[in-house]
Amino acid sequence: MFMICSLVFSVMAIFAPLEILAAHSHLEDGFYPESCPSSEHIVWKAVSAAIRKDPTIPAAIIRLYFHDCFVRGCDASVLLKTTSSKNPSEQDSVANKGLRGLDVIDKVKAKVEAECPGTVSCADILAFAARDSTYKAGGIYYNITSGRRDGTVSLESEVTQFLPPPFLEVPPMIQFFTNKSMSVKEMTALFGAHSIGLSQCSTFSSRLYRFNSSHPQDPTLDSKFVNFLKKKCPENATNSVDLDVVTPYRLDNQYYKNLKRNMGVLTSDQVLASSPLILEI
Repeated sequence: MFMICSLVFSVMAIFAPLEILAAHSHLEDGFYPESCPSSEHIVWKAVSAAIRKDPTIPAAIIRLYFHDCFVRGCDASVLLKTTSSKNPSEQDSVANKGLRGLDVIDKVKAKVEAECPGTVSCADILAFAARDSTYKAGGIYYNITSGRRDGTVSLESEVTQFLPPPFLEVPPMIQFFTNKSMSVKEMTALFGAHSIGLSQCSTFSSRLYRFNSSHPQDPTLDSKFVNFLKKKCPENATNSVDLDVVTPYRLDNQYYKNLKRNMGVLTSDQVLASSPLILEI
């Protein structure tokens, strides 16, 4: 069983692996010092304002960034809307139907455009917003390079091909990340983003009511936690619950502690704590 990640590792390492998914290789520190020197400050102020209104925004933006990077690299293709019924975009995928924060990124982009028209890519804005959300939720800042270029292709069919579903066991889950040149250690750190955020009841309701022919409930779940989730998620419920019920708005290592107590909401989370394939970190 893996050891509980240190706070510094679990927070700072969450997005470092995603840099290798950028759809280009010429990223730089401070890409806009002359063309738009205030760009990152504008993003910071706009994201901070959004979070003051809604404390769940950091999780939404972080998830949005992950869903973008894992399909075509960090190119903002997840932001493209469908323009033809024959070619639905990533946003129309079932896996992306619950994405939030798109309106926040639109507002941030508008503020940056007002200051520096046609200069800062949506891909960089999304990356900056995810970094700032991580800091606001976890209190630790990490440096991020910039210079991403926006993608012009967004295909619904590619989402399920590249995004791991929430019910996977460890071996196929590792394969998803291996295909993106990520190690098991990086994968486990990236999952730490589930320290904040929500999950729709329908995503894990089978663990509570229809697990298998021998067990109506998933036996890997703590029994008290099952009762708690059932109160939050009656059968056929359409609402959502916190992925970390202890510190739901704080990006910390409580997520890993919950897994060791059999309190992982998603199957793909809980299996991390019991698989011999997961390295001690």
